Amino acid sequence: SQDSAEVAPSSSGSAPRTSVRSCASPPTSTTAFHAIIRANERDVRENWRCVCVRKMIAAIGELSMMVRRCPVTFKPFRIFVAGVGFFSLCFLMTSLGGQFLAKRPGDSPFTMRAEVLGGQESRGVLRKISDMLEMIMKRMDALSRLGNTSDTHRLDELSSALDRIQPMGLVERIQAIAQNMSDMAVRVEQILQRSMASSRVREGAFGLCETPKDPRYPDCTSKMDWMRTRWTSDPCYAFYGVDGSDCSFLIYLSEVEWFCPPLTWRNRTSPPTQQTQQAKSPNRQAAFRTDLSVLLEQVGSGKESLSFMKRRIRRLAQQWATAANRLDLKLGQRWRDQKKILVHVGFLTEESGDVFSPKVLKGGPLGEMVQWADILTALHVLGHNLKISMSVKELQGFLGVPPGRGSCPLTGPLPFDLIYTDYHGLQQMKQHMGLSLKKHKCHIRVIDTFGTEPAYNHEEYATLHGYRTNWGYWNLIPRQYMTMFPHTPDNSFMGFVSEELNETEKRSITQNKVNNMAVVYGKEASMWKIQQGKESFMEILHRYMEVHGTVYYETQRPPEVPPFVKNHGLLPQHELQQLLRKAKLFIGFGFPYEGPAPLEAIANGCIFLQPKFQPPHSSLNHDFFRGKPTSREVFSQHPYAEQYIGRPHVMTVDYNNSFEFDSAIQEIMKIKVEPYLPYEYTCEGMLERVHAYIQNQDFCVPEPPFIPTNLSLPRSASGSRMLGPLFVPLPNSTALGWAPNMMAPAAWPPLSSLRLLVSQEGQSCVEACHSAGFVCEPAHFRFINNKEALRGLEVQCEVVDSEINHVLPAFSVMRRECGLQREPLLFSCAGYSPKYRRLCPCRDFRPEQ
Repeated sequence: SQDSAEVAPSSSGSAPRTSVRSCASPPTSTTAFHAIIRANERDVRENWRCVCVRKMIAAIGELSMMVRRCPVTFKPFRIFVAGVGFFSLCFLMTSLGGQFLAKRPGDSPFTMRAEVLGGQESRGVLRKISDMLEMIMKRMDALSRLGNTSDTHRLDELSSALDRIQPMGLVERIQAIAQNMSDMAVRVEQILQRSMASSRVREGAFGLCETPKDPRYPDCTSKMDWMRTRWTSDPCYAFYGVDGSDCSFLIYLSEVEWFCPPLTWRNRTSPPTQQTQQAKSPNRQAAFRTDLSVLLEQVGSGKESLSFMKRRIRRLAQQWATAANRLDLKLGQRWRDQKKILVHVGFLTEESGDVFSPKVLKGGPLGEMVQWADILTALHVLGHNLKISMSVKELQGFLGVPPGRGSCPLTGPLPFDLIYTDYHGLQQMKQHMGLSLKKHKCHIRVIDTFGTEPAYNHEEYATLHGYRTNWGYWNLIPRQYMTMFPHTPDNSFMGFVSEELNETEKRSITQNKVNNMAVVYGKEASMWKIQQGKESFMEILHRYMEVHGTVYYETQRPPEVPPFVKNHGLLPQHELQQLLRKAKLFIGFGFPYEGPAPLEAIANGCIFLQPKFQPPHSSLNHDFFRGKPTSREVFSQHPYAEQYIGRPHVMTVDYNNSFEFDSAIQEIMKIKVEPYLPYEYTCEGMLERVHAYIQNQDFCVPEPPFIPTNLSLPRSASGSRMLGPLFVPLPNSTALGWAPNMMAPAAWPPLSSLRLLVSQEGQSCVEACHSAGFVCEPAHFRFINNKEALRGLEVQCEVVDSEINHVLPAFSVMRRECGLQREPLLFSCAGYSPKYRRLCPCRDFRPEQ
């Protein structure tokens, strides 16, 4: 730093005293002595030597000036100060003799290192001397303020005090320390000379670390050029030992990254990042857990969102325990591998903004927190080794990422089998894992509320064809995205749970229902503005029913809520449950979309009434869906409730048609329904589903292209192979199934469940399979992406091309053109085209799961 001087008036009012804070002149004598004395506890560095000499000279000069201000008769003190200064100078020159020109190479893991430690006794003596010198300097400062006054009594008193604090043998101790440091300096010099000599020999022997020319590593030269100019752009390079030399660049690019060939003189068989096959410990068996205390402790505290999640975990603890016992009996003695799982809840981290936590008690959305609480509980109850991260710092610690901006990869193996996170967490992992994210992304599961379709997931395809959004484009296998509801089978359905009632509770609820009581779905006042023309249907509702609301407010009643609505304010969960158990109707205004509340209401015996959207809402015409990585059209507020539950528990009507709405209200008041909850939203259903995913989904094992000619075919009596069709018609069905005489390749779900169908023009495989009572299975696309499937469906093809398009495999009837898929990441159940009929891999499924 530049020198700066501070001038302050002296206590005597005479000439000002100047304190120059720089390397050449310390601010006080005490500071100078402390810098010299405590230097023995640090490494011997070249800069330290220079600073010490300058500070020592300045300190001695200042001591001399202060002594000259004292009375001439104060001889003992002058002799003592002169002695201290003389022996300190001797000590300094002795310990640093011959060392001023020594050069120490920069710290690097690629150079030899050595540490020379001083004796413990020297450090103890240094501390004592430091304390005594500090006391001396305080006395000297007081003495300097006396100036030329004639207060001889005070000077005599100060002189006697200084005499008392002088320890016996002080000079001898200083000399001993000086000799000790001189010996240390000699040893350090010897080590440095050996290190530099070894470095010169190595560089001469290996051609000064020239960039190797190896055709197997074509990017080595360009990466070396990049490192020469940009290696300081991220601290992680220095963390791995890069120091600006070509040798350090080569070592990094061959051992940390993989752009240059291994260096023979490094005596390494393979670089750390190339060791994909790590030595795994023996698999441990997972055992069901019913005690949630450890999980509650792991979730942590400090945020209202975490408190909400913990309250939910506690409230459903008994149901989770019962579900675990049931599933344990169902699975019998089946072995379950215990997985090491990291859960990083990205949207609750401070780095993502965490807009959810402050709104928990103000009517904000709770659906994501509900789902995450249930995911954590399911993984814990299933017996897996769980780590939970709620901040980027915790994420870095669990993954072992190097410090910096994420430019460097991880060098060790990933310490987890699975990582559950969300889009915010995925972005944070990209920032801090760098190149390692691509290597380890097969372990990631992304909790994605509304789903990500394959056309939006493939980065290059999305960019070229207009599917690029703020989300998506991660090039994951689409089944790695896990949704709250089964939107598109391209993604995996994770779900959540609702509270399950026993038979006694169901009978009690049915008997105590109030037929003319309705509860409005909407905790925020803004939700009451969503439905256009709501005044008309609200008047019809009020004509038949007593309307209740749970809208949050602080002091005044929200003006959006009509006066006839009995508003309870924001209710705790158990009070909301009691309200729903009394009400006959739970009515939605069109927003929020696809939340957990309608399922909870239906589970408590309510009928859910929701608006029909004409035209359907999508990213093309509605702000809420704009930018989301899906083209899905939403025909009602809660498509799952409409499609998979339906009447009498769910009614979907046009709110703009007063007659239709009036008729629906009258029907609701007349009919009786019992509480209903689909099995897939019970604790047992979620445990069963998550267990199946963990034990059967492995995206780190590459799926080889399916080539029908490689199949094992049965032989005839003569010994020749019998070539038969892969797909055969199923009885009483228009679908084709896998031929029973053909050996089915290993797959999950098994190929025995495959049902091959053809869609209509403009129809997706989701719709085609659903209309036939099936569900689209994306894992089976690779088995029907061939000419044998086209031949089995009797499709007339004049041309069969292999292309990159998210609607393939498909064919055009008019042009007699057939297309097969060339990019497996674009196999899509959701894709459709008005010009093509699609080949759809449907499968059967268990009802409610």
